[in-house]
Amino acid sequence: MPLRTIHRALISVSDKTGILDFARLLHGLGIEILSTGGTLKTLKAGGIPTTPVESFTGFPEILEGRVKTLHPKIHGGLLYRRDRSTHVQEAKKHGIQPIDLVIVNLYPFKQVVEARPAVSLEEAIENIDIGGPSMLRSAAKNFDAVTVICDPADYEEIAGELKEHSGKISEKSRKRLALKVFERTAAYDKAIAAYLRSEPNYDQGSKLARPIPGEEALPLPDQLSFSLIKANDLRYGENPHQRSALYFPLSAVKPAFETLHGKELSYNNFLDIEAASDVLLEFPKPAACVIKHSNPCGIAEAPSISEALDKAIECDLMSAFGGIVGVNQPCDLETAKLAFDRLSFFEVFVAPSFEPAALRLLKTRKNLRLIAFTDGLDASLMKKPWDIKFLRTGILLQDKNLPLGNSGKMKSKIHFVTKIKLEEKEMEPLLFAWRCVKQVKSNAIVLTQGFQTVGIGAGQMSRVDSVDIACRKAGYRTDGAFLASDAFFPMPDSIEIAADHKIRAIIQPGGSLRDADVIAACDRFGIAMAFTGERHFRH
Repeated sequence: MPLRTIHRALISVSDKTGILDFARLLHGLGIEILSTGGTLKTLKAGGIPTTPVESFTGFPEILEGRVKTLHPKIHGGLLYRRDRSTHVQEAKKHGIQPIDLVIVNLYPFKQVVEARPAVSLEEAIENIDIGGPSMLRSAAKNFDAVTVICDPADYEEIAGELKEHSGKISEKSRKRLALKVFERTAAYDKAIAAYLRSEPNYDQGSKLARPIPGEEALPLPDQLSFSLIKANDLRYGENPHQRSALYFPLSAVKPAFETLHGKELSYNNFLDIEAASDVLLEFPKPAACVIKHSNPCGIAEAPSISEALDKAIECDLMSAFGGIVGVNQPCDLETAKLAFDRLSFFEVFVAPSFEPAALRLLKTRKNLRLIAFTDGLDASLMKKPWDIKFLRTGILLQDKNLPLGNSGKMKSKIHFVTKIKLEEKEMEPLLFAWRCVKQVKSNAIVLTQGFQTVGIGAGQMSRVDSVDIACRKAGYRTDGAFLASDAFFPMPDSIEIAADHKIRAIIQPGGSLRDADVIAACDRFGIAMAFTGERHFRH
């Protein structure tokens, strides 16, 4: 495999992690180092002999540093073909010397605009790197002769190779590093485009890049691209015979959550954590849920988080075994004790944070995964404004089905279509049922008593079957319960089952061709029914 000797390197890095040690190695191997700006100062302060780029090009930095490396002696030195005589002769004619190694990482554009939402447009623009991507792409295009490093994580491996081969780099490494450059610069451009699309003066709509309840969102993108990097391999996928890995965006500042304790998360754990966070975001008051196979088997709201968790577990204690527990408030010691008392085994505990005493207790279970959201649940949602599904034929993208919002807004969309109507004090429990059914796989039916689910029918091909399952799960608790359906009832048969189980009220979208028959059935059995006008399928 062809090796290329490195005689001259150009270093210009925003992230200076590890650069001094790497530059010392280069100097020790007799490699000339060129640099600019802050990197030049860092290298000289570290005692590493470094040539300013302006001395190499014979042209000063201009426009407040906007133009430093955009010069023929830089890009000619990177791009000319060493194996083509006409290139060699032309380079010699114009005094262009080869640059064999480029070490560049880019201005932290995404980190700046995400870390401070109020960042000005001017500051964001100044964090768009021009010279860096240009050098990276020039070097990567000519990887046959030039080595290019855009990630400090590669220093150690390349340093080892330089030592082993006395200042030479293999073709395999040059090609791998070039590929990484094009992935990294593609992600960088995508982040800039996303930011500019979200700007107030962007000409396609409002200032919002992500759909937020009550606000107009921008159109879905005309072009969609993904630049992801493998975070780690997982033990396996949904089943042991399927391989699996977790990927993050190349420019991600940090993941949405962190693991505080417990064994490695599985593919299915990640899916269930996502489902738990979707449920918890729906409820403004203290709320808890238990998730099994991406479906809630219990949801509850209560004055305290421990009481909410107790009621969520109570909904279906049998299904809660081996599930994922989630709460939308910091987990205190009382809540941690409650989880241990009620559940002999559960896989994961999800919370915005854990109080120290609770954390100490929960860590006594060696394998229990403890998950905390790094910026809170709201931030985790905003990092994922869309739902995306990969198909054999392409990609499906849709707006995220965001939380329903405050109760006042919800009430304004609801109207009773039956003779019997609920009193105002009963509206909040009815809205609770509607929030819950939105989180269940279709066809979905949820039965509630107060602010607690008591029976859930999920993922059935027939809505009648979902009603039947929810009622069987609830048992005697169907008497006086509220029933929520994620989509309309196509005919009155489900109403007849509800009546047999003494359901008091129903909330559903409406819109069936046979709505009149369904309403008539409710009137006949003395059941109150409200229409929302909004369906919540979840596939």
